[in-house]
Amino acid sequence: MHYKRTFIGIEAPEELNQTVHYALSESGVGDRTLADLGISVPIGQPLTYTAHQGRARLRTLVAKCYGLDAVDILVTTVAPRRYCGSAAAEHQTDQSHSTPNPTDSMIIEEQLRKVADLARNHSCYLLVDETFAELMSPNRLPCAASLGSHVIWVSSMSKAYGVPSIRVGWISSKNKLLHEAFLVAKEQTSITVGVLDEYVAECILERREELLQPVRLEMKSRRDLVDAWVQEEDMVEWVRPEAMSIALIRMTREPPGGATSFYSRLLKEQATYVGPGHWFELPETCFRLGYGWPAMEDLKKGLAAISRALRG
Repeated sequence: MHYKRTFIGIEAPEELNQTVHYALSESGVGDRTLADLGISVPIGQPLTYTAHQGRARLRTLVAKCYGLDAVDILVTTVAPRRYCGSAAAEHQTDQSHSTPNPTDSMIIEEQLRKVADLARNHSCYLLVDETFAELMSPNRLPCAASLGSHVIWVSSMSKAYGVPSIRVGWISSKNKLLHEAFLVAKEQTSITVGVLDEYVAECILERREELLQPVRLEMKSRRDLVDAWVQEEDMVEWVRPEAMSIALIRMTREPPGGATSFYSRLLKEQATYVGPGHWFELPETCFRLGYGWPAMEDLKKGLAAISRALRG
């Protein structure tokens, strides 16, 4: 496969040669440490390969969390959508993809089931990325992989748990041929996930709800803050997200000098960064606002900086 760098990769904050004080482009929640997660990595753990499908303990934990069977879980490096392209091509099928990034919009169960039925009726695979779904309430939608052997489900630890550096995700399908194709793709790329990464993921998933509940409450508080800013700032609007950690903001009118000048002022004069519309093939008058990652005080200062940059 031929990979080409995307704007979101080229222009990621960590790739810029600029000082960013208020990073409001990140899509996940704030980064955690092993200390605040209460995790101690055993110093006697051999730094070896893990089982190619993932450690049995981790696969069992993932399956238990989502009402699946461990045999259907393949542990991967984050949410492995690239595996699906090669597998879909091999099996001569189409694929659909659903994700809330950058809008944080969500569908209801009835809609999800209708989409799954539509895909089945047209002999298509349905790919559902549920990486952000952990930030929903415990009464979340049914796991997509349970809706049929034509549905592929991917997710990861990156967004809701604040541990993007451990690079752990998973892919699941009831279709055994697909599962085998995904395993082949994994063995031809990474072979296994790091043993320490999988260990940390296991420790987190064992305390899943304990860790997620305060995060969900924090995200609601932050949405309330952003909502209050949007109501007061007449140059922007949004559709308030129901959950998650990101939102799509739209400018109600062109800022002085146009949107390009706005982004330049925001970064160079305000040391603040958001995800511009071209990252998502949207107009530049739209941008992704990541309200879950920065410290609360930095979020407040970043919103104020956006207001100043909008006015020139």
